[in-house]
Amino acid sequence: MKKLVLYFSAEGNTAKVAKEFAERIGAEVFEIVPEVPYTKADIRWMNPLARCNKEKFGKKDVPVKGQVADFDAYDTVYIGFPIWYGCAPNVVNTFCAAYDWTGKKIGVFATSGGSGIGKTAEKLTPYVKGGEIVSAKLVKSAAEVEEIS
Repeated sequence: MKKLVLYFSAEGNTAKVAKEFAERIGAEVFEIVPEVPYTKADIRWMNPLARCNKEKFGKKDVPVKGQVADFDAYDTVYIGFPIWYGCAPNVVNTFCAAYDWTGKKIGVFATSGGSGIGKTAEKLTPYVKGGEIVSAKLVKSAAEVEEIS
């Protein structure tokens, strides 16, 4: 059984948790990176003209750099990201929609400065068609993510 930890991190918090978690469970790691990196101004959600707002409210796809080699080889995939507007950032949705998730077990973990996990997993479901989200958890550390493994 091969495990993969996918993550998107805007400011480094999710990256730290994802890398430590992957090391603890012996999983491979893949960072979801937008073709055009986010700047601090891009993720300043309180600015209605910020890129993150334009993407979310415009329901825009966000092109991603790279691909996971041999994605079919993984049966368990963990997806980590910061919560933006009660769900995954559009870059995560775009990434996930490009793969066939059939038969995969999926654990979702999210970091947040104030939001709860809410319906994050439900909102991600259309992008991981064929996969089964078995758990979703808001975390602050890799130890908390281990609970969903």
